[in-house]
Amino acid sequence: MSDLAALLAQYNVLGAFWVTIQLTLWGGLGALVIGTFIAVCRVSPVGVLQRFGAGYVTALRNTPLTLIVALCSLGISNTLRITLAPADSPTFIVDNGFRWSVVGLAIYHATFVAEALRSGINTVPIGQAEAARSIGLAFGPTLRHVVLPQAFRGAIAPLGNTLIALTKNTTVVATVGVAEAAYLMRNMIEFNPSQLYWVFAIIATGFVVLTLPMGVLFTWLSNRLTVQR
Repeated sequence: MSDLAALLAQYNVLGAFWVTIQLTLWGGLGALVIGTFIAVCRVSPVGVLQRFGAGYVTALRNTPLTLIVALCSLGISNTLRITLAPADSPTFIVDNGFRWSVVGLAIYHATFVAEALRSGINTVPIGQAEAARSIGLAFGPTLRHVVLPQAFRGAIAPLGNTLIALTKNTTVVATVGVAEAAYLMRNMIEFNPSQLYWVFAIIATGFVVLTLPMGVLFTWLSNRLTVQR
């Protein structure tokens, strides 16, 4: 136990997991916004939007997340010099890397959000959409007021699974130098190879603490808010 205490005293474990939490929250929010737009495109009556949505999901979902994050952080930021933080900021490198990592996480996981919402949309009886159209609602208001509220309720469980997967996938951003949990684990192993098992135990416990409550919460919400047919 003294070895465990020494590791906890030497490394800022809570700070690393706080970065992981921020990546999860911002990445999840971005994925929800982008994924909702893609889901709407996929069920749109406009053929161009349908093809765009299908192409986005097919291309991004089958691209490794590591490649997407590297493209955002190294390709767009370092090569094209497109930054998301003030260049004169003393924390420019950290902030810019973090924000581009959030972008990469968001655009990748948006594909899973879109498919979860599309499955939720498919559970809404077509008669409800037809009834909305019969009283004069256009496609947009029908989605906003009738279809999407029920689709979100029906897709709570898969959306929760996506958020849990996103939390675990934040470890990928360690490849571009963002100091989250996996980045800390790499440093801990490098400088404390004899404490390998304690290092793995610390990181694994941290992720269990983050993801287990999510699973319980989304299971409860799914049962609580399920649409009765």
